[in-house]
Amino acid sequence: MSSIDPPAASPPKRSATRAIGPGDIVSSGLCIGCGACVAHGPAGAQMRLDRYGQFKPHGPKDWRMADPDFERLCPFSPLAPNEDELAGERFAGASHMDRRIGRFEAAYVGHVAETGFRMDGSSGGLVSWVAVELLRTGIVDGIVHAAPTDGGGSADGYFKYRISRSEREIRAGAKSRYHPVELSGVIAEMRARPGRYAVVGIPCMIKALHLAGRVDPLLAQRVTLTLGLFCGHMKSLRLVESFAWQMGVRPETVRGVDYRLKRPDQPANWYVAELSLGDGGRRRRYWWDMADGDWGAGFFQNQACDFCDDVVAETADISFGDAWVEPYSSDGRGTNVVIVRTGELNALLRAGTAEGRLELAEVDADFVARTQAAGLRHRREGLAYRLQRFRGPVLPRKRVEPGDKGLSARRKLIYAMRRQIGRWSHRVFRLARLTRWPGLYLGWARAALSLYHGLAYGRGWLGSLLDRLGWSGMEGRDP
Repeated sequence: MSSIDPPAASPPKRSATRAIGPGDIVSSGLCIGCGACVAHGPAGAQMRLDRYGQFKPHGPKDWRMADPDFERLCPFSPLAPNEDELAGERFAGASHMDRRIGRFEAAYVGHVAETGFRMDGSSGGLVSWVAVELLRTGIVDGIVHAAPTDGGGSADGYFKYRISRSEREIRAGAKSRYHPVELSGVIAEMRARPGRYAVVGIPCMIKALHLAGRVDPLLAQRVTLTLGLFCGHMKSLRLVESFAWQMGVRPETVRGVDYRLKRPDQPANWYVAELSLGDGGRRRRYWWDMADGDWGAGFFQNQACDFCDDVVAETADISFGDAWVEPYSSDGRGTNVVIVRTGELNALLRAGTAEGRLELAEVDADFVARTQAAGLRHRREGLAYRLQRFRGPVLPRKRVEPGDKGLSARRKLIYAMRRQIGRWSHRVFRLARLTRWPGLYLGWARAALSLYHGLAYGRGWLGSLLDRLGWSGMEGRDP
């Protein structure tokens, strides 16, 4: 199969007169907050959480306005190589190529059989197992991953990138983090301390590292492996604060968060969030019981995620996700789907399986795509629709042509409403925060979710009305 056919490049509107800078990407709503630009920026450049709880670059005005290096560093820059180009360089000899999941050697579904890993992780435990095995076998000297901060809080965040050099440290950082993190500090640390590092990250972070390596040979030498995480979108820090309001605690008392508390006796997709409090207490609640707990609706989504076309971290050496198909999605112990793109890592997985430490079954690209069907649909037909309506100083260059061909009116409304929920959840929450009136946001969120569920799933009065009118395009059912 062929990879995604790239359209003719859509040039940035500002490029005819000057180079683009971080400020252009931020003002276009395309900054994911990865920190790669700051890591290679001038003195004084730094990443800060903005008023919406998302990382954004700050620094000298001339750098923010125009920087030739930035154009090649930013994962959302229209002048940087795209995922097909990067993967084509990195995995030129790959055995398989698929337009949905990119180049790869093999794909698997399964979990870790070795004690502890599966129960300690959000899914099947394979990310931590591979990280530990890379360290144990001496393939790398350190694992770069997001881990809980010491005494974290709502002002500075609950997780940050760090380098782990022991199994204990890696396993303490296990589980999914739907939380903003950035790379600038850990890039500086890798550059300062010789060694071979494996970096764990979502698709845009992995792409940012590869782009940075093209202009920074030292970093390219030290980042020897990348472990990608399938991604739906990045949430802002405000999601934790909203959960705190809905669990009846003040956000400033929260010291830690488990976004997916594992309950083996319940289906894996029954997410339970748990907050750890400063007084030692804990609060738990199902995501579906919360006003903003429907992941697909897009509450607190980073705006740049609407213009990403990589679900499975196509530029990473190995990628991991959840197997969201039956019977795996009903198994509360968790199950991974894995895409491996190098022979070395494929041999690692095969050896673990032969030794009885892993339970893996080989699958094809169609199986992997089915496990991520909703995400791929949102990043293909949904992205095409959003690109057609995009307005901003810098036009994204994606591997999907702008357009809405074949989309029903209902599908268009679903995509439009997701985008508006993502944008307005930040604004309404900020107003509720400033006025100290949680009910303002929570009332708005419940109303928005009710409308979204009517459109997407045919629920409530709106769903009944649209069904009577014969409007097709419900999520997961109609074209």
